[in-house]
Amino acid sequence: MYPLSEVSMSTLLLITSAPSAIFAWHALGLAQTLKEKQQEFRVFFYQDAVCVANNLQWVPDDQRNLTIEWQKLAIRLPVCVSAALARGITDQENAQRHQIHTHNLAQGFDLVGLGELADAVQSADRLIQF
Repeated sequence: MYPLSEVSMSTLLLITSAPSAIFAWHALGLAQTLKEKQQEFRVFFYQDAVCVANNLQWVPDDQRNLTIEWQKLAIRLPVCVSAALARGITDQENAQRHQIHTHNLAQGFDLVGLGELADAVQSADRLIQF
């Protein structure tokens, strides 16, 4: 039997809070800590959390930019495609498919289907929702 500190658990961070909510920042903080400790984790942006992937959001210079902070982690950043499109966020491929004039998905974020969330839930040892 291994001591608990040596057991590796995979964590899924399901982020549903809007970028303006404090919970969105808590999710980032946990992701940063997990990465620092080299713990296995994945993230998934869903519901209002997809707004973090909007490259057209403006953040005042005196405030931290949540989008940039996620990009600095250099991890895979999957975003629910349906939730994103419903909130005016699209990549180039979906913009063409849905006759939207421009795309605005921030660099480093990927639009994915809910099947990816289902896979992530199934393979994670624990799920934490923010």
